[in-house]
Amino acid sequence: MYPKIKEFLASLNLDEVSDSRKNQLQPFVDFLTENLSNKEQINLNFICTHNSRRSHFSQIWAQTIAEFLGFNKLQCYSGGTEATAVYTSVLDVFQDSGFSVEKLSDNQNSVSYLKFASDASPIICFSKAFDHSFNPENNFVAVMTCAQANEACPFVPGAEARIGFSFEDPKVYDGFAEEFEKYREKSKEIATDLMYVFTKAKELSK
Repeated sequence: MYPKIKEFLASLNLDEVSDSRKNQLQPFVDFLTENLSNKEQINLNFICTHNSRRSHFSQIWAQTIAEFLGFNKLQCYSGGTEATAVYTSVLDVFQDSGFSVEKLSDNQNSVSYLKFASDASPIICFSKAFDHSFNPENNFVAVMTCAQANEACPFVPGAEARIGFSFEDPKVYDGFAEEFEKYREKSKEIATDLMYVFTKAKELSK
């Protein structure tokens, strides 16, 4: 794993996760604990409305943290209730965090790939509906990263479970001077929550 990413993950302070937030995250912890104990393949599909910001932050950090903690049977995906485009500041934040980011196409819904290590498989990044052929059709968990998506798709076909993992949308800062910093804060918030969930599940599944 690239040193800057390892340093960032090692610096996350899990004490920043409040007790009320821990209660909200407990169903996520419980699901992972059970499935890690069974040593089953776990597929997580992080779903937001537009698959442009929070769901990509969640997917990419989840896959990276899984590697960091040695979760060998966890695969992460993302999708939306509709496809738009991955917002530029999301990719900028990942590049600033130490990821290798390369664009494979440059159009309205461009495709990029990100790597957290030189020998890692790339994470393909583009906006798509949650039921896009790039994502699993069944045997996955729908992880809802925004309240709007949770309300817009009360039933996610093929999902074996549905878990809430919602965050405020950093989109409200688009176009303002503090945009990049606010996106970086959101990235860290999501990474911290995921590190808490995965670390707790790893402890409980031993």
